[in-house]
Amino acid sequence: MSIDWAALGQVFGVSLTVTVGIVGLFTVGIVGTSRKPNPAGAEESAAATIAPAAGARAGAMVAYALCAAAVAYGIYLIVAG
Repeated sequence: MSIDWAALGQVFGVSLTVTVGIVGLFTVGIVGTSRKPNPAGAEESAAATIAPAAGARAGAMVAYALCAAAVAYGIYLIVAG
């Protein structure tokens, strides 16, 4: 039995890269949809928050859609094979 170490290294590298990329995209989505605290002195209430801007929400939805597409493609590869 012989192990193809180059192929194993390629699989490891691609898996690591895709995993970090999907987690990064999901993080962008979370940050884009999170509420931000008001700057100090902007409002009386210390617990007041600002809703995310429309551009941030749109970017977050694109990031979530890309994550969903990557997961769907992975499921397709598993099921079709």
